[in-house]
Amino acid sequence: MAHRSLLSSCNNTLSLIFLLIIVTISSSSSMAETDSSVPASVSAPVEEEAAVHIVYTDRPQHEELEDYHIHTLSSVLGSEEAAKGALLYTYKHAACGFSAKLTPKQVEQLSKQPGVLQVVKDGTVRLHDSPAKLHTL
Repeated sequence: MAHRSLLSSCNNTLSLIFLLIIVTISSSSSMAETDSSVPASVSAPVEEEAAVHIVYTDRPQHEELEDYHIHTLSSVLGSEEAAKGALLYTYKHAACGFSAKLTPKQVEQLSKQPGVLQVVKDGTVRLHDSPAKLHTL
């Protein structure tokens, strides 16, 4: 009887050791697949996110306003089709300019173009958040 108990105990111990070896091998192979030594920002390029910007320009002398805006935008985006796709609105009356979806890099390049006065990120502007903040400085 003592012999059987000892044999059963050895089988349980061997089973436990075998299970631990399998778990260890399994976890080390999954760790090798996901190499944590390379940060995610280095391994996968991050796309710059486009946001709506208002571009203020000089008023063109010898060109239609919208054509001028598309021409200015295409110099940065690479084609008239891309410029037409990014162009959201052309401002004609109170100001001369347009709104377009642009990445930060495109904003930087567009700001350097001749005739571009200013590029401003579009956003919601509130005059007052609440009556309590009406006159606080």
